[in-house]
Amino acid sequence: METKPRLLTILDWSSIILFLFATGMVFIYAPMEAVLGNVQRVFYFHVAAGWVGMVALGVAVVAAIAYLRTSDRKWDIIGLASIEIGLVFSFINIISGAIWARPIWNTWWTWDPRLVTATIMELIYLAYLMLRQGIEDPDRRARFGAVYAIVGFLSVPLSFFSIRIWRTIHPTVVGSSDAGAEGAFDMTPRMLQTFFFSLFVFTIIGIDLIWHRIRLGRLEDDVEQRKMQVMA
Repeated sequence: METKPRLLTILDWSSIILFLFATGMVFIYAPMEAVLGNVQRVFYFHVAAGWVGMVALGVAVVAAIAYLRTSDRKWDIIGLASIEIGLVFSFINIISGAIWARPIWNTWWTWDPRLVTATIMELIYLAYLMLRQGIEDPDRRARFGAVYAIVGFLSVPLSFFSIRIWRTIHPTVVGSSDAGAEGAFDMTPRMLQTFFFSLFVFTIIGIDLIWHRIRLGRLEDDVEQRKMQVMA
């Protein structure tokens, strides 16, 4: 069995400590928003989770292109790991968004362009996992998965830019914010510091989890290769 890298162990502990520190900043250091109240604190993890989810799906595209160019299975493992972790963080983003929406919009769900496109993105990548499950040949599965990952990524920028393309009640806190958006707010220096630190912490956690999933993927691939040799 592959020995766990020392750097990964350091990354594990760093992720835990940084997350605890970020949580302290969210609930203690950052001031309470004057209009939205304590529910605004969800924002820091909500945006950070969405950021990591989209970046992870972007990594999967790079891995997919690399696989199609080289046919090296390691890129398929990296791509799968990135998509699975990206799905987890995107789901956290959707759930935390619903928690924020309930007191602000008076509903858990509304057919807002951002919510709809984010959900479509999640479903597209869930379908990616189902596609892989339905293909037994490893090389064919990796090839189809790579093509799907590239095409499916179109849903990621669509989700990101949806609040800038269509009329929406979802706030654009960073960038050109719509003053009429329900839930929009201006950030104080402490809020900004907490926001960017949360982005940093979630990025570290995302890297840590993807690394762990890649190691697990290598073990799964090794088991599959041995089964195919026995069956042959």
